[in-house]
Amino acid sequence: MRDNLNTRIVRAMIGLTLLACAVVYFGLLAYFFFIYDWLYPDAPPYDDSWRLGDAVMLGLLLGIAILAALLFGWRLARPMIVPLKSVAAAARRLAEGDFSARADLPPRTFKEAGDLVADFNQMAERLQRAEAELSYSNSAIAHELRTPLTILRGRLQGLLDGVFAPSPELYGRLIEHVDDLSGIVEELRTLALGNAGQLDLQYARLDLAQEAEAALGGIDHQLAAAGITVSRSLASVAIRGDRARLRQAMIAVLDNCRRYAPQASVHVETAVTGDFAVFRCIDTGPGLSAEGRTHAFERFWRADDSRGRSLGGSGLGLPIVRTIARAHGGEALLLPPDGTGLGVEIRFPRQI
Repeated sequence: MRDNLNTRIVRAMIGLTLLACAVVYFGLLAYFFFIYDWLYPDAPPYDDSWRLGDAVMLGLLLGIAILAALLFGWRLARPMIVPLKSVAAAARRLAEGDFSARADLPPRTFKEAGDLVADFNQMAERLQRAEAELSYSNSAIAHELRTPLTILRGRLQGLLDGVFAPSPELYGRLIEHVDDLSGIVEELRTLALGNAGQLDLQYARLDLAQEAEAALGGIDHQLAAAGITVSRSLASVAIRGDRARLRQAMIAVLDNCRRYAPQASVHVETAVTGDFAVFRCIDTGPGLSAEGRTHAFERFWRADDSRGRSLGGSGLGLPIVRTIARAHGGEALLLPPDGTGLGVEIRFPRQI
């Protein structure tokens, strides 16, 4: 059985004390009984009674030193052992599935122990948050897939029972539901790869203004159908990025405007801010509440009023935008509120 750290520290302190005292003890004995007569042959002989008394005194001093080393070793080990025991106990609770476990930091401990406890508690907090997010995501995924699957099954069952007559329009609606399912699956795949740091990017030198124009061109009919008026202010900025992923992020932002800000005005611009090239999209729609702004980039989150599921959103658009931006070394954020509407900014590192 292995000794614990506390025992090892105490034993090491006693061992070092014994070694030091033994060197002094036997060195002085050798000096009294042998070296003294050899160094000083003409000096009066050293009294044997004094030699014996000195040996006894050294033995007592040795015993006192060992007791002092025992006490000092115990006091030295305690501030190191207590935090380690606390971390070990919390780690066992984590291994058993209790993600609320945290290590306690005793008072008057040393800095390294404090750093260890703080880092462990931070790791445990992230694990707890990841576990809660995973549980919520599993439930949300099931909910998101259930609706289109139920509709699809109902339509197919109706065709099988002869309730619905086959028609190009019906098949078109079925294909739309399949496309919805495929879109959700692809969005989930993008998020999973981004979170794992495995999002494959094909880098090329791009002009952010041209990519924004292409994204607008790909969704302009849908925006027009929603009664949205688009204005542009596109400045040419060179970046390195994945063309397909960049357009995916831009279209996701524009599609949010189509879904949640119909009959509004949308202003799209590209510009330079410090070391970043930015894509901004600002609409004059209903916007988000203060609470909604704090949850906007959470997966499957939707506001209760203007941005609900009835409008067709999956709650994955802005999280995917942020995932793509961070994969490029940038960031996605909401612009400070300025009256009504919502502004989204995507930042990418500039290519000088």
